[in-house]
Amino acid sequence: MDMATTTSTAAHTSLASVTLEVADPEAARRFYGAFGVDTYIRLRASEAHSTGFRGFTLALTVSGPATVDGFVAAAVDAGAAVLKPATKSLWGYGGVVQAPDGTIWKIATSAKKDTGPATREIDEVVLLLGVEDVKATKQFYVGRGLTVAKSFGGKYTEFAPGQSSPVKLALYKRRALAKDLSVPADGTGSHHIVLGSTADTFTDPDGFTWEAAA
Repeated sequence: MDMATTTSTAAHTSLASVTLEVADPEAARRFYGAFGVDTYIRLRASEAHSTGFRGFTLALTVSGPATVDGFVAAAVDAGAAVLKPATKSLWGYGGVVQAPDGTIWKIATSAKKDTGPATREIDEVVLLLGVEDVKATKQFYVGRGLTVAKSFGGKYTEFAPGQSSPVKLALYKRRALAKDLSVPADGTGSHHIVLGSTADTFTDPDGFTWEAAA
């Protein structure tokens, strides 16, 4: 399938921050500090209930397999559960862990062999939202001023990152995302995530909430 790339001069909305709603902010702060991703996210307390898959994952792209293993080990040592052990695949090498607060993290690299020692450097952080209709949700966000960077039909869309956010926003079909993470696709209740908007407050077609950034 051909990759379509589009550009736009509109910039009404962009992703300014990612806030995870957790039951115990102090415990989560310790975990994410040990994991090494605390500078990419915010935390706040939440009593909202949810069951099963929350419909999103945060993905780290790193330089090589040894660095993937290092991040997975750090997460497990800090209390994460391994959902998918790090292993080679057609596209590279990666694994999936679930933080004690329930958030799922994927750590991956396109490299199949190490070209240097393991580091603690993160090349890219992508927030993948699992949605029912990628094309429709893409158009919703384009209508709010987000710029499409990559689009693979109705399977995947990635938006250009905002200047104020270290995290990229992308869309993936919900069931395909759950399958990739090795979790059941079913889930109800809160997504336990709030996206900081450079514009106003709104909710997208799949129930993900955006709040005007402070």
